[in-house]
Order: sequence, then C-alpha cells, then structure tokens
Amino acid sequence: MVIYTVTTHTGQRLLAGTKSLISIQLRGTEAESEEQNLHRFQGFCQGSVRAFKINCKASLGELISVKLYSKPFMGLLYDQWFCDKILVNTPEGDEILFPCYSWLGCNESLVLRPAKASLVFQDINPIAQRQRTRQREEQQKLFRWRVYAEGTPQVIDYDTALALPAEVQFSFTKETEFYSSGGMQFAALKLTGLADSRRSWKSISQLAMILFENRNKTFEYIQKHWDEDEFFGYQFLNGLNPMMIQRCSKLPENFPVTDDMVKDSLRGSSLEQEMKKGNIFLSDYKMLDELVGNVVSGRQQYLTAPLVLLYCDPHGMMLPIAIQLKQKPSKENPIFLPTDSKADWKLAKIFVRNAEFAVHEVDFHLLRTHLLAEVFTVATLRNLPSPHPLYKLLFPHIRYTLQINIMARNQLISKNGAITMYAGIGGESLAKLLKRATASLTYSALCLPDNISERGLENVPHYYYRDDGMKLWNIINKFVAAFLSHYYQCDAHVQKDTELQQWISEIFTNGFLGREGSGMPSSFQTVTELVKFVTMVIFTASAQHSAVNNGQFDFGGWMPNYPTALRKPPPKEKGQTTEDTILETLPDVSTTVNGTAVLRLLSKDSTDHYPLGHFPENLYDEDIPCKLIEEFQKDLRELSDLIEERNKKLELPYTYLNPKNVDNSVAI
Repeated sequence: MVIYTVTTHTGQRLLAGTKSLISIQLRGTEAESEEQNLHRFQGFCQGSVRAFKINCKASLGELISVKLYSKPFMGLLYDQWFCDKILVNTPEGDEILFPCYSWLGCNESLVLRPAKASLVFQDINPIAQRQRTRQREEQQKLFRWRVYAEGTPQVIDYDTALALPAEVQFSFTKETEFYSSGGMQFAALKLTGLADSRRSWKSISQLAMILFENRNKTFEYIQKHWDEDEFFGYQFLNGLNPMMIQRCSKLPENFPVTDDMVKDSLRGSSLEQEMKKGNIFLSDYKMLDELVGNVVSGRQQYLTAPLVLLYCDPHGMMLPIAIQLKQKPSKENPIFLPTDSKADWKLAKIFVRNAEFAVHEVDFHLLRTHLLAEVFTVATLRNLPSPHPLYKLLFPHIRYTLQINIMARNQLISKNGAITMYAGIGGESLAKLLKRATASLTYSALCLPDNISERGLENVPHYYYRDDGMKLWNIINKFVAAFLSHYYQCDAHVQKDTELQQWISEIFTNGFLGREGSGMPSSFQTVTELVKFVTMVIFTASAQHSAVNNGQFDFGGWMPNYPTALRKPPPKEKGQTTEDTILETLPDVSTTVNGTAVLRLLSKDSTDHYPLGHFPENLYDEDIPCKLIEEFQKDLRELSDLIEERNKKLELPYTYLNPKNVDNSVAI
C-alpha cells in the first residue's frame, strides 16, 4: 500500500467554494487510483487549502493526469467549484503541480495535466495523447468562430457574455465595478439635465461644467492647450493615436501645397529643402473618403477625409502647416493654413480631430487591438491544450478579452449602442471603415520595429511612444525568445508541432481572412518566425492596447480636442467661420456628455487587473521558465524606473507604456 497526498487549492473568487461532493482519481503510466471522495466536511470554502490522503495498492508510475468529479451532496446540495490548482505528493518524494483555474459544475468532470509543458510530439504516452486530443475537441466545441461582418475578422460565436464558459467571464469584482461605475456615471449626468439636452454649447469654456471624477494633470493640460498648434502636432506622436503620421518625401498629387502657402511656417526654407532634410510629415485620412456621417438625435453628422502636412522645426516641435479637409482638391476644398483667420484654422483642426476619432477608434483601437486580441484568444483556446508551452505563455494575455469584446459589440457598436447613438462614424459608416481597415491591415504594421521604419520615424525627436514602445518590444522579445527556445530547440520542432501550425492557420484564415498580401504567416518554419509573431501577439494585447486605450478620457474628455461627431459640413471657403460657427459645428450638449462618459468608462481600470509581467496563475513548476519570468519582471521594473525618471523632466509626461500602467490583456 502506498499513499499519495493531494492538496486542493480553492480559488479566491467570490462563490469559488462548493457544497457539492468532490471526488478525485489519479492516473499514471502504470495504473490509476480508484475514484475517491474528498471529505467535504474538511471544507472547500473560498480560498481554502486542504490536504487529503489517497491510498493505492502500488505506485501509479509517472503521473499523467488528475481527474476531478463533482456530484450533488446527498443528491440535494450542489453548486460550482472554482479550483486554482492541485498539488500531488507522490510516494517517491516528488511534488507535482496540476494547474486548474477552472469552474467545475455539478455532475461534471475535469481532467488536469501536470504543469510541466510539452509539445504534441513529446506526449508519447497513449493515454496522454488521447487526453490531449480530447481536450482540443472539447475546446473546439465550446469556442467556435462566427462571421461578425463580411470582410472583417471573425469573432467568438456567443451572443452574450453570460453565455460564455464561466472561466473566461469577468470575475465578480470586475463585473460589479464595471457596471456600477458606468451606472453611477450616467445617472449623475441624468441628474444634471445635460444628458438629454439638444442645445449647442454657449461657449467652449462652458464645457467645464461637465463634472467627472479623477481629472488628472493630462486632462487639465489638454483643457488649457488643446487649440495650440504645438499640442495639435504633439498628439500625432504621443496622443491617443501615434500610428498615423509618416515622413513625407513627396507631396501626394491630391494635396497641392505650394511653397508660397507655407513660407512663413518654414521660415524662409522650401518644401523641397525640408523634405530632403526629413522634416516634413504627412497624416492622410484617405480611409474615410466618401463615407457618409451618421445621424445622431435625428440630425445628420459630417465626416471628412483630411490630409495634414506637418513640419518638425529646429526645436523638434511638430507643427501643422497645411490642412485639406477632403481628398479631392477643388475651389470648394481650400487648403487651410496657420496664417488664415484664427477661427478658420481652429475649425480645420477640429475636423481633423474628429477624423482622428473615427480612424483611431475603429482601425487602431477596435480592429488592431480588440478584434485581433479576440482572434488570438479564440485560436489559442481552440488549438493549444493546457500542456502546450504557448498556451501557458499566452494565458495571462487572453484574460477577459472575449467578454469585453462581446460587451463592446452589444453596448457600443450595435444598433442601439453608444457609438451608434453619439458618434459621427457610427452605423453603416463604421462597418465600411472597419472593412476598409481590415483589407489594408498588414503584419508589418503590427510589429513595432517594422512599423516605425516603414513610416520613417526612427529619428523624430520627442516621440515617446516610439522610445518606450521599442524598449518594451525588445524586453518582450527577449523573454519570448528565451522561453520558446527552451521548448523549440530547433526549427524542426516548430515544423512538427501540428497544434502550433493549426493555431497560426486559424489566425491567418479567420482573423486575416486568408489575405496573402497582408504578409501574415499562415505557417511557421523557424523558431525566429515564431518568436517574432508571439512577441507581436503579446505586445498587441498589452502595450499597444494600453497606448491607444488608456488615454481616451485624458485626450477626449475635453470634447473639442476629440469630438465624437460634427453637426455642420466642412467650410467651402475661407473667411466665413466665426466662433459661433465652431459652436454650431461641435456636438450638442447631449452628444458631448454621453460620448465623454463612454470614454471615461473605457479608460477606467478595475481593481481586478494585472500589469504586464504579472503571472497570477501558477502554471509553471519548471526552473527555467520561472527564472525567465523573474528576469522579465526585472527588465520591466528597470524600464518603468527609466520612464518615470524621464517623465520628471517633461511638461506633459507620457505614461501609457510605463509597464506599471500596461495591462496584461485587452480587458477594458
């Protein structure tokens, strides 16, 4: 007779404990134990740790799995149990970790594999192979693809968050905070009477009457400087969307800016000279061309597709020097200049900022972080079983993504969603823009080093998104390379991993719709290819999402800087715009306060979140992965210190890529 000691760890989640009857069975290479009840009176309450003895006639050999069962106690009492992990101490003196982090429902069973990671061709035991295959088959039944809209990435096949498997839903803490925060915010606005007012603002300064909690220094800075050219240009580098601007070596044919127009801005130099020096930049919103604005509160809204020319002056300031609000040049589409009237120039910049809202929220935020993170999540859950090293590596980076995206589809971009109700890009225009953005998306655009190089921005001064982002990319890449090289010791291992190849195939087919022109790999041949791709996945779900999400209220809370909709068409000639024209063009009171409330909600983290580098689930018991995680965390702490030291010297600190402020996953 031999004895195995089993230690159960019940999760800390609310209602994690159970009254159900829990039983266990150990399976090894030589034999399996009998199913044995775990004495419920020793307790499976929230956060509890309990040890049990399992008697076996002889050693079971190398342990392959632990199987848990849940049945009603006395046929009457039952509920779910959230188990974090099981530890098994063997007669041979080994302690083996079996991660769980799943809900076990009544009359259900769970098969847990040891924490030691393995590739599919390394799981040579027939029983282990069958368990691995069965887990994938079960996961593929639970997590199915669905076409959301033709020409856009496919999504998870669930209509509501409550229908999702319990382990991928929000925790009680996060769900409660999310809904209570939103409910209190909108209720407060209702009480002020602002949420239903269709009148125009009487002045820009009147916007200060919208009271939101936690206005930080960035918000206050933007409130003061939003209409200054220096700050307008700054936002192309370090604002909500630092992804549009690119170096300009030749003017587009449809943007006929002349030297005479910009001579004052260039201080006697010419466009050709400054282009040769690398000082001229372009932001082209052609993706919005000919899109019709949404109807908000029964009133037509207007979209433009601007071209913006910028000049990096000798002091390193990025300054706008010309704005054309539509793609086709004509007499009724003037090129606005800083030398025009103050009102003309201000309104032109406001139209650009509205275009920025549309492209940022749909392309760079929704598509390039939320929808792609969902693609990575679904492909991971469907194709990588729990023993797979890549499953373990990506597990922290897929947390809550499915639920937040279902909620976004239902509450933001649905027929009655907030974007549809309060944004000029809502409705049919949003669907068209999303399809255009998907069709133009490339792999290189998602890989920060390639993206910076393609846009010619390697040497632009004061580009803190690039500076912090490149350091963060390199830290992630170093960690991923060391981690994956531990398991994939040669290129042949990558090629032989059928689970991995199916994973990338589904991402290519269901996420990038099989577009070979995207540059997205459909298979992996080398460890180097795999490392780059996984670096991109983690960077997208963590750092990139932080960069384009976390500052939404900071930059958009002061509405004129980031208007969700505009009520008048762009001016057809110069000299006709007044301050009243600007107020009549900006969103009405209701659209302003409701749109701003949404931005506030989407920028607010819950207390149940984990910064990049935190691994709250104990998925590893091997020395090398644990050591690599420690080195990764050390590198992130050092980068955080560097960023904080740099920010002390800045009038407007750039904080969005400080690892302390970067969530592990797309969870908000």
